[in-house]
Amino acid sequence: MWDFLIHGFGVAITPLNIGLVLIGSLLGTLFGALPGIGPINGIAILMPLAYTLGLPPESALILLAGIYTGSEYGGRMSSILLNVPGDAGAVMTTIDGYPLAQKGLAGPALGLSAVSSFVGATLAIVGLTLFAPLLAIVSVKFGPAEYFGLMLFAFASMSAMMGNDPVKTLIGAVLGILVATIGIDSGTGVMRFTFDMPELYDGIDFVVLIIGLFAISEILLMLEEAFHSKGDGAIAPIGRVMVSWKEVMFCKWTMLRSSLIGFVIGVLPGTGASVASAVAYTTEKRVSDRDGTFGHGDMRGLAAPEAANNASAAGSFVPMLTLGIPGSGTTAILLGALMLYNITPGPTLFSDQPVIVGGLIASLYIGNVVLLALNLPLAGVFARVLTVPKWVLVPGVAILSFVGVYQLHSDLMAIYLMLIIGVFGYLLRKFGFSLAPIILGFVLGRLMEENLRRALAISGGDVSILWESALSLGLWIAAVAVMVAPWVLGRRKGPSVAHAAESKAEELAAD
Repeated sequence: MWDFLIHGFGVAITPLNIGLVLIGSLLGTLFGALPGIGPINGIAILMPLAYTLGLPPESALILLAGIYTGSEYGGRMSSILLNVPGDAGAVMTTIDGYPLAQKGLAGPALGLSAVSSFVGATLAIVGLTLFAPLLAIVSVKFGPAEYFGLMLFAFASMSAMMGNDPVKTLIGAVLGILVATIGIDSGTGVMRFTFDMPELYDGIDFVVLIIGLFAISEILLMLEEAFHSKGDGAIAPIGRVMVSWKEVMFCKWTMLRSSLIGFVIGVLPGTGASVASAVAYTTEKRVSDRDGTFGHGDMRGLAAPEAANNASAAGSFVPMLTLGIPGSGTTAILLGALMLYNITPGPTLFSDQPVIVGGLIASLYIGNVVLLALNLPLAGVFARVLTVPKWVLVPGVAILSFVGVYQLHSDLMAIYLMLIIGVFGYLLRKFGFSLAPIILGFVLGRLMEENLRRALAISGGDVSILWESALSLGLWIAAVAVMVAPWVLGRRKGPSVAHAAESKAEELAAD
């Protein structure tokens, strides 16, 4: 059972992969610290470069996973110092992090949030190591009908839990499915939505789609913000960054509770760090806030969301590695990275690609230690990133985006398509749509269609095969339950802090 982890450490400690863990952790922290960039944009920008550099799949995934986990660490910096979340998972960090900075405790707040992130990520990686192999044993029993039920459950989870506007989430997912259908149908040879353009016969490339949707739309948003902005916000003085042992012990139960909440929510498909941090914060406020100090600079109010969002990031790897369904928008892009290497994500990934899975999990252990070592003593250095002006940042992101797509395709049509998709993504974000459901719809839509066809081919067209087995029937029931439960609970409760956080998270285009 533990062979995969032993082999994984053998893969992760090679000089190349150790170097990629360091680079990914460093770049991820920088991407997370810059408001608006975040893990999705960071991975979208660097994924084509990793592919064109000829990195083996396990090394590319280690680099991208380092960026993901590093971004979750870095997102707290602008939340604490500027009251502007670096990514959606750090929205709740602003509530007590910024008041602490205003009290002259920016340094201890950065130190405690780094320790909380480390605790949350560590516990979640241990959970990933323990539970992923068990779930993988069950997942090999999946056939095409069970696969279809699993995709249905993933879509149901996403529509019910991503944001407080399920209609926009549903529209985004449908858009993603429609984009996935473009090109020649591999089963029948029929051309779908190609408009007689040979460039569309192979469909929309995943890299072109994510760079257009995330990086180009982000560039347009940064240009718009720079045009209207009258100046960058001032950064609070940092002072000492080493948190005291007494402060850590004061928050120990908060970190443990929030880590558990973050891991469980991260495992659920389609949720993400923003939901985990909101639920952890509201839970901790109910449990611990006896003096009404939450919201006014309470260390526990800072530790809770940071432990939860990092635990959620590690937890989201569980459904990705064992079932082939993304736990978040960012892991949907990581699944897309596997597809670039012709590796089919799904229940057999754990058994067919133990080197990749084991290497990734082992690198998470190493990367978490590296991130703590980077973020504790160098918090003041990373904070300087927040002073980088937009006129430097925008050209840098644009150059990486254009070079990445052109290196992969050597075709101007791909550049034009990326720009068109970027403008479309910009308009969607202006109208309040989250882009993550589009990626989830794109990734899951193709798998769902393929397995529906296989199931119907096996049964000779009899649709009852889709719910005949106990496993597939259970997935159908679970899909209905996750769609109905929020509606039922919402009628019994008023608006919550969690919903408010999700609204803010949507403005950041989700994680």
